[in-house]
Formats: sequence, structure tokens, C-alpha cells
Amino acid sequence: LSASPRRAAREAIDLRRSPTDNLRSIAKALACQIRDLTVFVLEKPRHEALIREIREAGARITLHTDGDVAGAILAATPGSGVDVLMGIGGTPEAVLSAAAVRALGGGMQIRRAPQSEKERARVAAAVGPAIGEVLTETELVKSDDVFFAATGITDGSLMRGVRYGRDGVTTESIVMRARSGTVRYIRATHQLERLMKFSQVDYGA
Repeated sequence: LSASPRRAAREAIDLRRSPTDNLRSIAKALACQIRDLTVFVLEKPRHEALIREIREAGARITLHTDGDVAGAILAATPGSGVDVLMGIGGTPEAVLSAAAVRALGGGMQIRRAPQSEKERARVAAAVGPAIGEVLTETELVKSDDVFFAATGITDGSLMRGVRYGRDGVTTESIVMRARSGTVRYIRATHQLERLMKFSQVDYGA
């Protein structure tokens, strides 16, 4: 669960409470109604009950087949149109999201959510009673000396995908530094003929 970087909303989230309670707290912190909030959720079978509860609470939902890291970034970015990310994602994605959320000044809470008895047994063997603990972005990424970088491959809500043209290939990237809170958006044009003169990659393949 990741919320807006505005301090009040960041402090309002509490994963130990229900999605409805969290939406109420975030709306109160942002001085708006629940119906004014937009929640980013992955459209997966495991989220059917969550989606139903969010809708019953009155918030808007933007559903995506994938992209939970992008969802966390959007939730922590002012003016993105996304206020909150809710749902179950992957462990690597959680760490990547935490790095970006730290850079953006947002708030994030996670806890382990094994999806099968086999997964639960493996997690319990690794962490013991800590399996249900709630972790924040500062516990997932303990240092602020961290960078986050991503380049769009296909079009998404955060960046445009790779574009091929007669003059080369155009890409869009985002680079963040947690220590300074700097966020850079980079649009680059790559001249493949020049790159192939010294690269072992066959860009024409």
C-alpha cells in the first residue's frame, strides 16, 4: 500500500487496518471525499475482494494487468491522477518500489503475503514469527544513498515505450536519487548505425 507524498497522507496509511479504513484516513488527510480518490490495483484474481471493497467504499479504481512498480511511483507523484496503490505484488517489485518511493518522499507499507501453503512454509522457515510484520519503505531500503532508474519498453501510464524511426530509436527513462529527492525524465535518441560500430549488440537484428 503506497500513498501520496503529501505528509499528511503518507502518515495516514496503516496496513493493519482495512482498505476502507485506509481510504477514509487518506481522504481525511487530503481534505477530500473518498469518491475523489483513485486507487491503482492490478487486475488479478487475488484482488477480487479488494476491488469489490474499494468500489463499495466509493473510491475510483484504475485497473492494470501489470506494473505495480509504476503504480507505486504514480501514487507517490503529485498530479499523476493516482492517489493510492493497493494490492499484492512481488518481492523484487516491492524493493524497487521502496527505492522510488523514498526518492519521491512518499509513504509505503508492506507485509509478506504468501499465496500458497508451500510459499507460507518457506517464508515461515526464513523469518519465523516475523512473517506478519509490517515494513515501511525505510526498512526495505535502509539507506538514502540509492538511485532508481527505469526505461519504458512498451507504452504505459508512466513512460512511453521504445519508438523506432528513420533517424534512430527514441526511449524515455526516469532517474531518481533518494538523497536529494531529484527526479529526472530523460528522452534519448539512439543512432543505431553509430552504436553498432563499437557495440557487440546487433541492433539491426
